[in-house]
Amino acid sequence: MHLEGKTFKMNVVLQIHTVDHENPKASFVKELDEALVQLCREMNVPFPLWLSKNTREFAAFHQTTFFDDQFSDKVPFDRFMIRMI
Repeated sequence: MHLEGKTFKMNVVLQIHTVDHENPKASFVKELDEALVQLCREMNVPFPLWLSKNTREFAAFHQTTFFDDQFSDKVPFDRFMIRMI
C-alpha cells in the first residue's frame, strides 16, 4: 500500500511524505493501520483519532482528513490528510 500524508496550516502545505507498506498476509484494514502508523512515525505526527467519518471518506474517496481536534497532543498544523496512491 502506498500512502501519502500532508500537513496543512491555513491551506499552506507544511509537509508531504509517502510510505510504501506491503504486508500480503494482512487484511486491508490491518495494512492501512500499519501504513498509517509508519507514516505518522516518519512524519513525526501523533497518531490521530480515527472516527466513523474517516472510514466513510476513505472508503468513498481513498483519502481522509484529520483535524487538529482529533489529536491527543497539541499539533502545529490544522489538518492532516492521508490518501492512498
